[in-house]
Amino acid sequence: MTYQVKLEAFEGPLDLLLHLINRLEIDIYDIPMAELTAQYIEHLQAMRVLQLDELSEYLVLAATLIEIKSKMLLPVHEGDEFDDDFDFDMEDDPRDELVARLIEYKKYKEAAISLKESADERSGHFTKPPEDLTEFGEIVASELDESLNVFDLIGAFQKMLNRKRLKAPMIASISKTEVSISEKMDEIMAILEKGGGKCDFYSLFDKGETTDLVVTFLSLLELMKRRDIIVNQEGNFDDLTVSYRREDE
Repeated sequence: MTYQVKLEAFEGPLDLLLHLINRLEIDIYDIPMAELTAQYIEHLQAMRVLQLDELSEYLVLAATLIEIKSKMLLPVHEGDEFDDDFDFDMEDDPRDELVARLIEYKKYKEAAISLKESADERSGHFTKPPEDLTEFGEIVASELDESLNVFDLIGAFQKMLNRKRLKAPMIASISKTEVSISEKMDEIMAILEKGGGKCDFYSLFDKGETTDLVVTFLSLLELMKRRDIIVNQEGNFDDLTVSYRREDE
């Protein structure tokens, strides 16, 4: 079972890296490689479990991060002599190439956003008289909630997996269960209805094996895509809440 996720605002390993840098409030010119690499690999583990997309390009960047982290751990002593085959400059920072790539990518991304905004603005201009559209009913424009993105949800999913791993018994029996995404979507909506239209994000993953957890997560993504639910976070590090999407949202 695969579920392809591709959002215009979040594509590719460099985009994930920028997301982590912004979330961790890291100075892009002074990146703590150990912390950033650990966070990046945690996200890859969650994406691997979910089978969200082809991970090859993400793994290439993960290898690059590990290589940079390893170079920074190498001891450098002033006055050391190296063989000609060992090209090493003490003045070079192993992070320089990565920082340059991130800055360049950020420029292109900001330019793409600016062009998209210009295109959206231009799409509101017409060169023909307006037609009578009353027969189609009132058209209400809605804006997507950008407070959370797919990387935030993957990060929450990884935290949930860590919690399940810590609580797992030393001996467990494995049984095969088959639950479809449509059935799980109905189950989530029933839980919301029972809870007055709101529930805790992690409470949806209290029970079930890994397969059921993945189906639950994919069902949440599908419900968000259909604009049936919304996932909110009141403040930094607060638990996520799932609720019905009101018509005005």
